Amino acid sequence: MAPPSPSRGPESPSKGPLAGRVALVTGGGGGVGRAAALALARAGADVVVLGRSAAPLAETARLVRELEHRAAVAKADVADRRQVGEAVAVAERETGPVTILVNAAGIAEAAPLLPPDDALFDRTMATNVRGPWVVSTACLPAMRLAKYGRIVNVASTAALEGARYTEAYVASKHALLGLTRAMALDVAKDGVTVNAVCPGFLDTAMTGRTLARIVAATGRTREQAVADVLATARQARLIAPDEVADAIVRVVLDAATNGAAIELRG
Repeated sequence: MAPPSPSRGPESPSKGPLAGRVALVTGGGGGVGRAAALALARAGADVVVLGRSAAPLAETARLVRELEHRAAVAKADVADRRQVGEAVAVAERETGPVTILVNAAGIAEAAPLLPPDDALFDRTMATNVRGPWVVSTACLPAMRLAKYGRIVNVASTAALEGARYTEAYVASKHALLGLTRAMALDVAKDGVTVNAVCPGFLDTAMTGRTLARIVAATGRTREQAVADVLATARQARLIAPDEVADAIVRVVLDAATNGAAIELRG
């Protein structure tokens, strides 16, 4: 792993309800992760973005600094505890203790049920379940010390129901929601909340790749694939990442909500 590379902006102005807080966002190079990083900065937080690709993370950090907040970039695989530990340590040195965590990193791959693709299943669980477990437990000591913490896991409506062609993804999001609820009980006494935001299908590049795989696996047109996934999710449209980011900020600001699954459907 290349060492995490911090990039600092100017000292953050004291404005917004999250002024003085440091938020770490996994998957911060794009999609919901980037939208969440910017929404948290607009609410007053300094932001650390973590992921595997340096260039998209650097662009998110640049956008955060344009909002006059400090930004740090940490390159790490969320499923690798050593890499994550090093990244969190750098973040703490550069921006202060992380007390807000958004686990937005995730993968979604569509495939037919048979023949079984064990490699797909394993990498999906590693990113979508082990990743939030590793990063959350790396950040929790600082939250407990501060007697304040907010962990928001980006799950999915797939955490609440089934969906065709996505057994590995659905299983991982069910597991992530279970992890959310269990952790919420263990940390409530420490002033920490753990919640899940559960959006339906998003208007992101990841959804585009999922639709392409459905087309390849089933022979349907893209329009048919879109209609199928929207009908399965009971959605009228794809959801914009900014809508999810706004929900994340709302739950961060809500100290009374803990262990919740907040549904977002277009």
